[in-house]
Amino acid sequence: MNRPTGQPLERSGAGTPERHLRRAMDARHLVMIALGGVIGSGLFLSSGYTIHQAGPLGAVLAYLLGAFVVWLVMVCLGELAVVYPVSGSIHIYAARTMGPATGFVTAWLYWLCWVVALGSEFTASGILMQRWFPTVDVWVWCLVFAGILFTLNAISARVFGETEFWFALIKVVAILALIVLGTMAIFGFTPLSTTPHEAVLLSNFVTPEGLLPAGLGGVLITSLAVFYAFSGAELVGVAAGETKDPGRNIPRALRSTVLRLLVLFVCSITVIAALLPSEKAGLSSSPFVDVFEYVGVPYAADIMNFVVITALLSVGNSGLYSCARMLFSLAEEGYAPRSFTRLTRRGIPLVALIVSLAIGLVSLISSVIAAETVYLVLVSIAGFAAVAVWMSIVAAQFFHRRAFLRAGGDLSSLAYRTPLYPLVPILAFVLLTASIVAIAFDPQQVAALYFGLPFVGLCYLFFWWRYGRRGVKPAALDEEAPAS
Repeated sequence: MNRPTGQPLERSGAGTPERHLRRAMDARHLVMIALGGVIGSGLFLSSGYTIHQAGPLGAVLAYLLGAFVVWLVMVCLGELAVVYPVSGSIHIYAARTMGPATGFVTAWLYWLCWVVALGSEFTASGILMQRWFPTVDVWVWCLVFAGILFTLNAISARVFGETEFWFALIKVVAILALIVLGTMAIFGFTPLSTTPHEAVLLSNFVTPEGLLPAGLGGVLITSLAVFYAFSGAELVGVAAGETKDPGRNIPRALRSTVLRLLVLFVCSITVIAALLPSEKAGLSSSPFVDVFEYVGVPYAADIMNFVVITALLSVGNSGLYSCARMLFSLAEEGYAPRSFTRLTRRGIPLVALIVSLAIGLVSLISSVIAAETVYLVLVSIAGFAAVAVWMSIVAAQFFHRRAFLRAGGDLSSLAYRTPLYPLVPILAFVLLTASIVAIAFDPQQVAALYFGLPFVGLCYLFFWWRYGRRGVKPAALDEEAPAS
């Protein structure tokens, strides 16, 4: 009989207990892991570009839409994560509800998304460190940061979770400072500044071209970039297999994550849009630096340099964790080398961790020597993957609930239920599909379709050629009864 996914893995000898992933993380760890995976360069560096493209009000609307879609995805994720509380479970949802081939494609899309992110986070962190250490090469910092993140991930899941908690806390404090000081500046109160500023209120929202200079189309076109900025919230599902009392902690973490993302992202974008003219926002520096300098924070550039480096390492930390668990889960299912299921005494999939970091560094190298070819393809697929994985999650919830009801299941037996079914998964899928279609009209993002769609097709073809349409373990799909 096949062993259920996420259960003990191997025996070290006769009569000894089997090793398995340890449930060592609480709800607070899950929340900060999700925030750590979400809050990165997309907010600290690229948010000004969104304002420049869509206009102040358009950017706020795009982030409100992003927060709404995140809520739709997360409430779908909640039901699935409680039913299947296993490590790297995002692809398990698809495999159990839509077939092993879709689960296989989802897993490799998500893994590639984070592997590419690893290379870019290391590079960006190294470049920022040159502000203080201009004589040290970027590649040196890349290796230093890679070593630090590997060590944090290799010790134990709890050490990773605790580190990510403090990494994320630094970012959250910086965002809250921007919101508080920026809101005061909007009303003309800047006690830290030696230069008096008049109250600007919402005057910057009225541009010469109107409230929406790029129209609703500008909001929709920037939505994919906004969704990508929110990607990482689904890490709650990836960490489900190492969470204490998942039926209680996962729903709590999902609610807290969505609420905090809504407040942090939407409020900070509103403040930035109100204080910085859209034609200047984010074109030469981080909009956070511009706002902190506007309100008179001393050493604003150095403070934000530290915060952004922390943010990048936090995203890289979460990404490395996610990559290792995804390879571990794929190997458990029989779709990756069995060696990826080997665990240390503390329950860490060390081989999967080493391979993920190594490929991340290969991605980094390709960004230097093949930026216009290999790396362009990788980045394009990664951007496409973030939204494609969300589409997989909401579709999986739709099919899971439908099968559950057809089998005579009692909804009251579910520890967490997605509200307003089937409206929520259908609406989420439609909005995500619209964002994919919209990028066909944006020359700067259309490469995501050129490379993303063929990659998905090739993954399906490889799966059917290598494993057949039913996969290597068709019986395993029925072994895990939904948890109540």
